Amino acid sequence: MGSTSDKISGKANEIAGKTKQAAGKAMDDRDMEAKGAVQETKGKGQVASGKVKDKLKGAVDRL
Repeated sequence: MGSTSDKISGKANEIAGKTKQAAGKAMDDRDMEAKGAVQETKGKGQVASGKVKDKLKGAVDRL
């Protein structure tokens, strides 16, 4: 995936994860809350990966 795709997918996963967590809390469903937390964390990792790719590309372009 490209850096932009990583960041977009990451933000989508963060939002979906937060939504699942909120729904899990509202329904007192700890499993859903946990799955939402995992998805949010995955999204944060994807965003970070996209940012790293941007920095690497910038460093290579300067060479």
